[in-house]
Amino acid sequence: MKKNKYIFLLIAVLLLAGCGTKKKVSQTTGTLPVAEPAWHTCLIQNAHVTLLRDGDRYSSPATMQTVRDSMLVISVMPLLGMEMLRLEATPEQMTAIDKMHGQYAVTTYEALNSKITPALTWQILQQITSAELPTGDQKARLLYSFGDETVEIIIDYTPRQLDVPVRVTQQRVDRLKKIDINRWLK
Repeated sequence: MKKNKYIFLLIAVLLLAGCGTKKKVSQTTGTLPVAEPAWHTCLIQNAHVTLLRDGDRYSSPATMQTVRDSMLVISVMPLLGMEMLRLEATPEQMTAIDKMHGQYAVTTYEALNSKITPALTWQILQQITSAELPTGDQKARLLYSFGDETVEIIIDYTPRQLDVPVRVTQQRVDRLKKIDINRWLK
């Protein structure tokens, strides 16, 4: 049970990343710079995510699917490719789904940021799931705090696939028990 709590904490902590933003800008002669998206969809399969907390180490493969400025899905699959935890996020809110225990929680960035540091925004979360952090597209090291807890997350990215079909549909949660996100952040 304790290991399951840490695995879910791993997905929750992925939400808690705080890094600077970067934009790619193209320029044409005689006009103002225009921001142009370099991609519309991004898929990263079999990324390796490690959570370090109080000397404990938890690792799992994860798949990250992003539709730019719309929705993203992070699937944590620790056992033979079976999705155990899922995070769905839009620019307005996040839904964390614990499939193993049949429960889910919904939160806004504002509510989550009242519990964690550094603050999380949609743009930062999108950078994490598309391997566009300032640290590069191969590895990321992130530190987050909530309450007295500090967690380090290490993401080893696999090559990303751009502008490929992704499946970012919202998971049905009508058969799951809704819980308060604070329960997972204790």
